[in-house]
Amino acid sequence: MKTIYLALKYLAILLWTSFVALPFLWALTTSFKTANGVTGGATYIPWLQYKPSLEGWKVLVRTGGQGIDIVGPYISSAIVTLSASFLSLALGTLAAYGLSRFSYRLGFLKNSDITFFFISQRIMPPIVLAIPFFLMLQFLGLLDTIPGLILVYIALLLPIATWVMVDFFNNIPRQVDEMAMIDGCNPIGAFVRVILPNSLPGIAVAGLFCIIFGWNDFFFAFTLTFTKTQLLPVAVVALNSSVTPWWSLSASALVSVAPLVIIAFFVERFLSSGKMAGAIR
Repeated sequence: MKTIYLALKYLAILLWTSFVALPFLWALTTSFKTANGVTGGATYIPWLQYKPSLEGWKVLVRTGGQGIDIVGPYISSAIVTLSASFLSLALGTLAAYGLSRFSYRLGFLKNSDITFFFISQRIMPPIVLAIPFFLMLQFLGLLDTIPGLILVYIALLLPIATWVMVDFFNNIPRQVDEMAMIDGCNPIGAFVRVILPNSLPGIAVAGLFCIIFGWNDFFFAFTLTFTKTQLLPVAVVALNSSVTPWWSLSASALVSVAPLVIIAFFVERFLSSGKMAGAIR
């Protein structure tokens, strides 16, 4: 019975791994094909089933003529996403700690209502915020600029960071704060010296969510920019034409997803249990 259970478990893992990995394999093989290679049927083995070509990759760094240079948009996306994620995470962590440890009341509104208000901002369709953000950035003179996009992305990512960190702080026993204050810390000192170092898993999760949502955003990157500033999702869409260039789109998809995969591997070590072991004595 144990052998059957292990066989079914590993079979399920293998099927799920294949389900996740096969689209990347398809994109990888397609990125090295030409138009004839794409339209000639499903092929996966280079040199045996098709002749590989670098045309799909050359288009991504070509300036002038056909193709588009994605190096500039790539850097702009990195600046906007990392800056907005860092600021959202910093502000969201402070807000979440306050909502977790202190009680607020404004009429019938309580901490839980405030927390729901934060995450409810993500429930609204993005189109609802397009015109207000456009007019706000136009008034501030930040339309079609990186600082303007950072400001908008903070408004989009802050609810995610706050929501994730509130739930994480709620799972940290209040005795941890009390022990720190018995040792002479004030509430801020307890947060900085004790709670924050033990919150790395939650910070990693919140930061990863912020980076994913910020990096993949297309709507606001498209509606709030024109010619001076261009982010990666908009540059990738610009590759499309009357004939869909699957080879260059596949290459750009792999280039776009690569940073998220690297960051996920980097933060995975923080997503372990037992971080609070020994925090209470």
